[in-house]
Amino acid sequence: MCTIAETGVREAWPADLDAVTAIYAAYVLQTTVSLAETPPTRAQWGTRYWDLAGRGLPFLVSELEGEVVGMAFCSPWKTRSAYRFTVESSVYLDPRAAGRGVGTALLEELLDRCAMAGIREVIAVIVDNGNTASEKLHLRCGFTEAGRLRGVGAKHGSTLDTVLMQRHLR
Repeated sequence: MCTIAETGVREAWPADLDAVTAIYAAYVLQTTVSLAETPPTRAQWGTRYWDLAGRGLPFLVSELEGEVVGMAFCSPWKTRSAYRFTVESSVYLDPRAAGRGVGTALLEELLDRCAMAGIREVIAVIVDNGNTASEKLHLRCGFTEAGRLRGVGAKHGSTLDTVLMQRHLR
């Protein structure tokens, strides 16, 4: 199971969306961690934030020294009602937070809040870009590999696989 570092994990607030926008934009523009090619605007993050809040799904941030350095949220896995107890999780960190337990703290709290919201299955879609940090994080938190989709992503001149990982919540 996960080990939580002492970080300030809390529910995100609308005032956090500037930091959320900046953290995610760096992944979109500089990496293949996210297969998005255009970073969402702050307004688009606001729409997502209020949509998830309306669905009762968690959207969390983590602070170190008073600054937002990470975020975790979950979105509906599919739109059909039969999937209503399944979500896709997302965790993103400012590089300053890497290796400090922030991702673990965020993911464990996200899983706890998903369970409280009645979620049964959590899916992580991880781009296989050679960096195994996300896979290791999810394995530490009880996820197992559920499959691989080969060649489904194309970004920065690379064709990329995604690894599907799954965690059952009690």
